[in-house]
Amino acid sequence: MAAIVLDGKRIADQIHEKTRADIEVFRTDFGVTPGLAVVIVGENPASRVYVTRKHKACKSAGILSKVVELPETVTEDDLLRQVDQLNDDRHIHGILVQLPLPKHINSNLILERICPVKDVDGFHPTNMGNLVLGKEILVPCTPYGIIQMLEMSGIGTDGKRAVIIGRSNIVGKPMALLLLARNATVTICHSRTRNLPEVTREADILIAAIGQPKFVRRDMIRPGAVVIDVGINRVGTELVGDVDFDEAMAIAGYISPVPGGVGPLTIAMLLHNTLRAARLQKAGS
Repeated sequence: MAAIVLDGKRIADQIHEKTRADIEVFRTDFGVTPGLAVVIVGENPASRVYVTRKHKACKSAGILSKVVELPETVTEDDLLRQVDQLNDDRHIHGILVQLPLPKHINSNLILERICPVKDVDGFHPTNMGNLVLGKEILVPCTPYGIIQMLEMSGIGTDGKRAVIIGRSNIVGKPMALLLLARNATVTICHSRTRNLPEVTREADILIAAIGQPKFVRRDMIRPGAVVIDVGINRVGTELVGDVDFDEAMAIAGYISPVPGGVGPLTIAMLLHNTLRAARLQKAGS
């Protein structure tokens, strides 16, 4: 029996509608429109596409959207000054610096300069530290979107064995913390993991986030498992995930597609985080 496909776009649309309604209430209560600034450096085509999508989503939700475009040659000091200006801008409640940045810029230095209460990506050490302590203040958007996908699809995590392939700060590590907080037993796998298929076959929930096209094959999946594919890889003219979708469909219980799976939820949670950041700043003012 073929797996049930998890429709990320449908779930994201539901979150989007709730966020839009909540923004209207916030605007009525406080006379303030939540504002998001996205900083993009250079001409990376994929980054351009992501920023355009975020800008359109903000406008649709009623969020003030500001795009700051800087040249590839911008200095680290100038980029830091730009972040400082946005930190001080009372009309901007969320700041996102689009990654990757040029090699001459220290990404960690830039991300750590963002005021934690405006860090809608959830990557600042303060927000990551809160996550370690079980406080979900501003949570990285992709793993938070995956949690929404599971919960809104009626897929429980309590007592389940979850295996994550990939240990990045963007997905793997915060994903593990979110699942731990929801009583899953979590294993993180990476390039040095021995006997990887044996480990992944133990998973009730398998999450792939490594950026390698069709890496997860049928023999790595437990029959009936939930398979979440975070990868977006271009192979020729085709976009594919980190999971071989056709092989996984034949053995998994649930699977997220690429495209149309996790991607839309990442943007939906960015809008959610922008509203949350605005509420936090209003509460602290």
